[in-house]
Amino acid sequence: MSLTLNSRRILLLAVCATVCFFAGCKSAPPPVAAAPQAMPVKVASVTLSPVANSDTYVATIKSRRSATMQPQVDGNITRIDVKSGDTVKAGQLLMQIDPLKQFATVQQQQGTEAQKKAVYQYNQGEVERQRKLYEAGVTSKQAYDQAVQAYQNSKGDFDSSVAQTNTQRQQLAYYQIRAPFAGVVGDIPVHLGDYVSASTMLTTVDENADLEAYVYVPTERASEVKLGLPVDILDNDGTAIVNSKISFLSPQVDNGLQSILVKAEIPRTAQRLRNQQLVKARITWNTNPKPVIPVLAVSLVGGQTFVFIAEPKGDGYVAHQIPITVGETVNNTYPVLSGLKPGDKVILSGLQFLQEGAPVKPLG
Repeated sequence: MSLTLNSRRILLLAVCATVCFFAGCKSAPPPVAAAPQAMPVKVASVTLSPVANSDTYVATIKSRRSATMQPQVDGNITRIDVKSGDTVKAGQLLMQIDPLKQFATVQQQQGTEAQKKAVYQYNQGEVERQRKLYEAGVTSKQAYDQAVQAYQNSKGDFDSSVAQTNTQRQQLAYYQIRAPFAGVVGDIPVHLGDYVSASTMLTTVDENADLEAYVYVPTERASEVKLGLPVDILDNDGTAIVNSKISFLSPQVDNGLQSILVKAEIPRTAQRLRNQQLVKARITWNTNPKPVIPVLAVSLVGGQTFVFIAEPKGDGYVAHQIPITVGETVNNTYPVLSGLKPGDKVILSGLQFLQEGAPVKPLG
């Protein structure tokens, strides 16, 4: 009896199922994923280098020779021969106060001196004449003594008049305001015609040759501050522009600031500094060996500094991120205060592609 078409199909499926069952038919296993390749990175070993222990303070530059010009006489200003910022020589005329009244006083005193001199010269001759008459027996001793007395009185009167004339001439010099030394003229708050007195500030003259940095050190450093400690004057970028040292140490504490005044001399070659200029002064207390790393190795995340190091693992290395504490930069390096030890391999390149535990291949 012949099989129908459907029966043949069912029989074929049954045979295939039986063959697959006995042959252990199953799907092919998935391919094994290749291990990630190590990323080549440049590394630098952490080394010990001398690192300065220092603090930076705000300092004021002051001139050893700085004069505030105030008049010694009253009057109206008739001349101003300089302007702010001018460089002047010692003795150069800066301004003048109206001297006409003083000129008149001097001339009057000179006239009085001339009168006194005439009386003195007459009495001088009279003494000599009376002496000869007395020696010839023509006049009495009393007449001669009176002539001597008149001569001495007139001499004292004349000497006093000469002294007064000199005083008035010296007073006349006060009407001319001259530079006490070579320097730079400061602000001039007065104008032509202004009436000035002894309390009026006319201007200032500052010498920029002999400068000092005034630094106030907190009393917490009292046991460490001493003469000779290095002091560096810094610019806005933190670069040292002047190297000096502590040349003066105040023996007492400033009560208002609770700090100790120290001074550092500024060399004459430091032309960038000016009197009353505010600067940063870095005082170095001591120098100790500390681990240092290149600035390029450090990353800042959320206010915390991190580095990646190449950490040995198995037959190779993996990237491991470590939080560290660093000090102020020194020559493009950071001193490491905590987190690393000498010999650690700090990763310098490819930091933006690194992840924790990623395999790396140290170079250099």
